[in-house]
Amino acid sequence: MSPGSDDLSHVHEPVMVQEVLDYLGLAQPLTEERLIVDGTVGAGGHAAALLDADAGIRLLGLDRDPQILAHAERRLAPYGERVQLVRSSYMHLQDVLAAHQLPMPSGILLDLGVSSLQLDDMSRGFSFRGDEEVPDMRFDPTDDEAITAQYLLNHASERELVRILQEYGEEPRARAVVRGILRARPIQTIKELCEVAQQNALRGRRHHPATRTFQALRIAVNEELLHLERGLGHAIETLAPGGRLVVLCFQSGEERLVKVAFREAKLAGKGEVLTRKPVRATAEELRRNPRARPTRLRAFEVGA
Repeated sequence: MSPGSDDLSHVHEPVMVQEVLDYLGLAQPLTEERLIVDGTVGAGGHAAALLDADAGIRLLGLDRDPQILAHAERRLAPYGERVQLVRSSYMHLQDVLAAHQLPMPSGILLDLGVSSLQLDDMSRGFSFRGDEEVPDMRFDPTDDEAITAQYLLNHASERELVRILQEYGEEPRARAVVRGILRARPIQTIKELCEVAQQNALRGRRHHPATRTFQALRIAVNEELLHLERGLGHAIETLAPGGRLVVLCFQSGEERLVKVAFREAKLAGKGEVLTRKPVRATAEELRRNPRARPTRLRAFEVGA
């Protein structure tokens, strides 16, 4: 499916919806209107579930990807003026709220990682299922100042590439993969990158050999952990008294940052951690939606 199509039938089911509603405190009917922020709105799956939960919910949806935001706009159009979508990173939430004269939110959701729509669009270069496409991997493909994965592959130093694969992809054979990348330069296509990974990366039963390499490059290109580290602090400061922050993590680097941020916020007297351990998807959901398997939910409540 090409970006801009109105057919959203292929969009994957959002993960852990009931758990998200519960930890945002939306399991019971609301007594007053509340603003909920979906800081990574994607195709609008979680956003639609939030809006369906109670007619008193207004939603602000943010996303860095203009193509994905267009999908969300079509999917959430039936909710009318209850929805406001803004092209921005959740790292800039405070600025967005001020610019649009919106109140402090009572809930914020961050569903980290890459959208199914981004993976399914081979032209974006996020998926190792591609072939002759360029490994771009920018969340905002219109940002000409942002580097692409292709640029990193062909211009970053050996030391920097090893760091990226080790830190962001946890690739045990990072040095071997990087040596393969250096030998294969210039890498122009997804197919060429996949061949390097298949020849050099650690092979596992569950994951394609290129999984960790693609993840690491995507995180580096989009500075995802920087956005997360700064965004978590801003989110906690932005929430209304008694407000809650729910984060869905898909890889260990993200989860470590969330765990540390929540612990430090608690020690600073800003609120309470609601999840002593990360919450996992139920067995029933995993049977229905295998994509939920790596998901870890953590939640924090700001002091009243």
